[in-house]
Amino acid sequence: MINKKLFTLTVCASIFLLALLSVPSMTLATSVQQTAPEASAQQLEQATTEDIVPKVDLVLDTHQLVKARVIEVQSRESKLIPGTNIDAVHQTLEIEILEGTMKGQKVVVENDRFELKEDGVFYLQITSYPDGQVTYAVAEPYRIDKVLMFVLLFIVLAVVFGGKQGVRGLLALGGSFFVLFYIFLPELLSGGSPVFLSLAVSSLIIIIGSYITHGLNKTTTSAVIGMILTILFTGFMAMYAVSVTKLTGFFSEDVVYLHFNTDGKIDMAGLLLGGILIGLLGVLYDAAIGQAVAIEELSVHAPHLSRRKLFERAMRIGREHIGALIDSLALAYVGASLPLLLLFYSANTTSLMSVLNREDFSTEIIRIIIGSIGLILTVPITSFVSVMMLKKKGCEGKGGNGTSGATAKHVHSEDCEEEGELVGHSRLCGCMRRGLSEDL
Repeated sequence: MINKKLFTLTVCASIFLLALLSVPSMTLATSVQQTAPEASAQQLEQATTEDIVPKVDLVLDTHQLVKARVIEVQSRESKLIPGTNIDAVHQTLEIEILEGTMKGQKVVVENDRFELKEDGVFYLQITSYPDGQVTYAVAEPYRIDKVLMFVLLFIVLAVVFGGKQGVRGLLALGGSFFVLFYIFLPELLSGGSPVFLSLAVSSLIIIIGSYITHGLNKTTTSAVIGMILTILFTGFMAMYAVSVTKLTGFFSEDVVYLHFNTDGKIDMAGLLLGGILIGLLGVLYDAAIGQAVAIEELSVHAPHLSRRKLFERAMRIGREHIGALIDSLALAYVGASLPLLLLFYSANTTSLMSVLNREDFSTEIIRIIIGSIGLILTVPITSFVSVMMLKKKGCEGKGGNGTSGATAKHVHSEDCEEEGELVGHSRLCGCMRRGLSEDL
């Protein structure tokens, strides 16, 4: 049966996290209201300047990204990229625009991005200037249909081989994406604290995903508590690591573009910390659920084990899990940074230490180390919580059904030695349950 107090506490924690997520937006709105008088004063001070310098309305360029189809490849040749020894394919294409305000029009474009064939579909960048000039540029190949094909394959395999649990896992994945796209990202863009939002959203994803996938029970609750404690501890450690290593969060050009597009409203160092925590959720979830289920099975099939012995056996399982997942986590990050590694490996102009000291490399190192530490801590934390919740303290009850005196007479439970009990022919260690004689 579900522990009602723990379930109620967990539900209340979920509601509390959702309520807290609205705090950054409320704070931002309040600050805007408070600064309104100051803004009005500044407008009054600038009135004289506006009278002297006439206001000019700027006309911005307009951009469209539309699908297009290749009608004919008029020419194809290989050219050297200026300043390099690399050949690139250059094509002259007659194309038809398939959507947007210019749908149906046929134009000729130059292409040196990637090679296209007749009837090939791609995305076209159309830029219109105030003087009436229009330019066309090949942007990206159209690949959404292929991506959706692999997504469908993933869903089918999850349902066929995962059954009911696979369907629950897909629902949990959908819930996680909903939280990320409709709560986390909008709050970040509105000026919310990345650190606070990452901790709150990570905890919310853990709660939603765990209960949808594994149901409402004490085993799931123990895993949830263990994961949330680990996320909190790892979050504080990540904050310290980002601070002492002086990471700014500007480790790629995408971050720079984001910084300017949002007028500097987002704390990039905090965003880096959030990325570390959310990236950790996958392996953290795997380790915590695995430990909780292992302890549940041990407590059912070996009920004579004391809490201390149960924790020791669980840690034995957890150590094997740690070894495999650390390797997986590190290789996943290395794989994502492979082009960067190759770039600096091929350029023998700087020393190894100076390369490792670069922000882009240091960021990945900290990401791997903090993620691995969080993964390691998941095992003992979740094991301890699960043992305390799933294993009843003390020795109660008597031998189960089918436990013969002849069998029990010769069985000595090492876990009951601490209490000085010898399993006799009239009673077993009180921790044993029905059916233990079959295991003995």
